[in-house]
Amino acid sequence: MENYPSIFNDVIGPVMRGPSSSHCAASLRIGRLCRDLMQNDIISILVEFDPTGSLADTHTGQGSDMGLFGGFLGWEADDERLPESEKYIAEAGIPVQFAVRDINAAHLNTYLITLTNSKEKRTVTAISTGGGMIEIIAIDGIKVSMMGDFYETLIYCKSPDKILDLINSEMSYDYLIVHDESPHFIEIKAQHFPDELLQEKLASMEDVLFTKKLSPVLPVLSRKGVKVPFTTCNEMLEYNSNINLSLLELAILYESERGKISKEEIIEKMRKIVRILRDSIKSGLEGTHYADRLLGSQSVNFKSQLQNKKLINTGALNNVVMYVSALMEVKSSMGVIVAVPTAGSCGTLPGAVIGTADFVNASEDEMIEAMLVAGIIGIFIATQSTFAGEVAGCGVEYGSGGSMAAAGIVYLFKGSLAQSVAAASMVLQSTLGLSCTPIANRVEAPCLGNNVMSATNAVTFANMALSGYDPLIPLDEVIQTMHTIGMAIPHEFKCTNIGGLCATKTAKNLEAKLNKGTMKQC
Repeated sequence: MENYPSIFNDVIGPVMRGPSSSHCAASLRIGRLCRDLMQNDIISILVEFDPTGSLADTHTGQGSDMGLFGGFLGWEADDERLPESEKYIAEAGIPVQFAVRDINAAHLNTYLITLTNSKEKRTVTAISTGGGMIEIIAIDGIKVSMMGDFYETLIYCKSPDKILDLINSEMSYDYLIVHDESPHFIEIKAQHFPDELLQEKLASMEDVLFTKKLSPVLPVLSRKGVKVPFTTCNEMLEYNSNINLSLLELAILYESERGKISKEEIIEKMRKIVRILRDSIKSGLEGTHYADRLLGSQSVNFKSQLQNKKLINTGALNNVVMYVSALMEVKSSMGVIVAVPTAGSCGTLPGAVIGTADFVNASEDEMIEAMLVAGIIGIFIATQSTFAGEVAGCGVEYGSGGSMAAAGIVYLFKGSLAQSVAAASMVLQSTLGLSCTPIANRVEAPCLGNNVMSATNAVTFANMALSGYDPLIPLDEVIQTMHTIGMAIPHEFKCTNIGGLCATKTAKNLEAKLNKGTMKQC
């Protein structure tokens, strides 16, 4: 079953609230699927984490709890009630317990969730794979693979034979999977649920015990037989060798074939994203307030000092620093942001691209085009690596964002395809091996500095590429190297709240103050 990344699923999105897409958006999506599995009827929940994973020490501070609660309640990832989701789930009368024990987790971001109601108990094992992407890997201990990109129908049954005959005669679907372990169920992956007549026929069959329907949680659905023209930069260059399309045209071609959507739909999807990002930047520069965070509203002071000409004149770079800071502050105050490619790195790509575009008075359409160009670079990274700092360190988050931004900025300044790819390679080379050790278990510092570093790198390397600098190493080889180095970073330096800056005496004191609610409000 081929599963190709999508610009709007894997790279630019989701639209969300919270400090971390791997924690908040992913856990909300997992919670939504759990809610569907229980047919919106849950009376108690147990969530278990492995002691060797990243979630055991970070699930509260980085928003997994908040996302899960929202998902169990059926909310979207940008719901304004999310910061108070714990209160709302308590009011709904659903107790949620958390425990840390050996669950034999192979993935650092593993959730083992037990759900009960008056009629049944179900278990769901799920992983967060980075940037808000997820996979349900087991239901009731039976192996599955659900990424939230299909309408999933589960038909629990005594014997599948007659049921399969009925489904095959009356429904079109993408995949039909029979799970023979006990309890037996048939899994249908499709572009829609069975129609009402088929549901009635299934319900009347003696062999059918009950049916579950899990709605998709991703914006772009998958389908059987999906084909894409390329998945790596080298494949793209070979594909383009005789047709000479621009990087924008190649990005649109890829997403159109991946999602079976038109060029116009792709442009309008990105227009919506750009407008959300611009609103977030504006909100950040007007000032943000939130109690449970380390850093206050600093971009407001930067803007004031810039307007009063009291800062070093670095041109577009000052705009970029200001925009990156504003976006990070909105994220940390639970405002609406876009994970591009993650929430922890949400300032890098849009701060660099929109900050530079505004500095030169570029149009909204030009920003949209630059963001789509950035998106295709993200596809190459998603295919060959990961965006999860918990898996491969923060180079895969900030470095990826900066790499994508550099390509987009080159396009914005009418550079060639080769120059965009060169800029992307150079940025990624400069961010290999970054650790992920957020201070006080909050995704704020050194995250802000890393976002600023990668965003300003993007502008600098874009200029270097535009003037003909040689990256030497092809982009695909740099991506593969980034992944190899990231995987070799010790476990305690990959968002586990164990080692690095988060383990310093000052960081632990700050964390204790935040947990006790004695930090001065920002």
